[in-house]
Amino acid sequence: MSAARADVLERYRALPFPDTTQESWRFTDLRGFDPDAFTGNGATAVVRPGSLLDLEVAGVASVGEAGIEIERAPEGIVFEPLSDDHPRVRELVGTDEKFAAHNAALWRHGLLVRVPKGVVLEQPLYVRIASSVPQGSLFFRLLVEAEPESRFTLVEEYVSASPDLPAYTNAAVELFVGQAAKLEYVSIQNLSRETWHFASHHARVERDAELDWVAGGFGSKKGKTRIQNDLAGPGATSRVTGAYFADGDQHLDYDTFQEHEAPSTESDFAFKGALRDSATAVWRGMIRVEPDAQKTNAYQENRNLLLSDKAHADSIPGLEILANDVRCTHGATLGQVDREMLFYLMARGLSRAEAERLIVRGFFADILDRIELEPVRRALGEVLEARIPSA
Repeated sequence: MSAARADVLERYRALPFPDTTQESWRFTDLRGFDPDAFTGNGATAVVRPGSLLDLEVAGVASVGEAGIEIERAPEGIVFEPLSDDHPRVRELVGTDEKFAAHNAALWRHGLLVRVPKGVVLEQPLYVRIASSVPQGSLFFRLLVEAEPESRFTLVEEYVSASPDLPAYTNAAVELFVGQAAKLEYVSIQNLSRETWHFASHHARVERDAELDWVAGGFGSKKGKTRIQNDLAGPGATSRVTGAYFADGDQHLDYDTFQEHEAPSTESDFAFKGALRDSATAVWRGMIRVEPDAQKTNAYQENRNLLLSDKAHADSIPGLEILANDVRCTHGATLGQVDREMLFYLMARGLSRAEAERLIVRGFFADILDRIELEPVRRALGEVLEARIPSA
């Protein structure tokens, strides 16, 4: 381990372990979890479990405990293993947070994506991150550079080799969207129900650039996903669309941050989730508008649908506005299935499961309509409906 890595590891060890006395962890209890009890040893090859998505892609990378394999890469772009000495590594995701520091100290297999100025990719780039070692840990890092006026889509999917694999995954993603570029970024988490998953995703969007982000959460046991967008240049826009479904005793936690640094910027964060059985979810959002960020237009919302009496969700929206010519709004709702709607559908011959499936489809319809990439939109709709048992 290099001296720099050793210093970061010591920082990780010195940082206090999160507990519910800390505001950002108030609803996510990590008792019983010891990240140092998991090991990255044991895998001999990159595993390729099934995918939720059926895509025609321009480039494919597979990541596992054993390493990273670039299976296909488009000519003229950088799609290669990430080096620890890249000047932008840790520029956005630092080492001030416990799990970000753990990733910074121990990641070995990362991916660098750079699309040159003016290049437009017609097909997406796809990255599969596969956890395959029982009691194993997998640290992944992604760095994306969309140079000015480039346009492309990048899809990453987190999967497990088996549905009950006990593991610990930790990801850090840094996105740089250059002037007048457009990046569509899709991140789907479908890990096993026994995997602890932590992730820090941070983007910087420059002048007149556009970031269209889709976050899907369906797997894992417990953890936290952080999503931050910095609107750094005038005219920058960011849209984040989140959809999640938890059942059993799953616990999903999303912590989002919209940082408006420049004038005439726009952000739109919309998250919807459905919860069954004893599942729980937390969404915490913050819009911050800096003093020079006049003419900001920012919105955030979180809506939760409870499909059982024991399911529970917490929504905590927030605003911190330091400018005086802005438009910032937020909303959060929590509700159970409308009993009259359920009765109406069942009275017309549908089973309860079929009726709930239709209600879930309607609940997520406006969120799915925000997704530009049709195969992703279709796949997410199917997986959301499939979480309702057939009987």
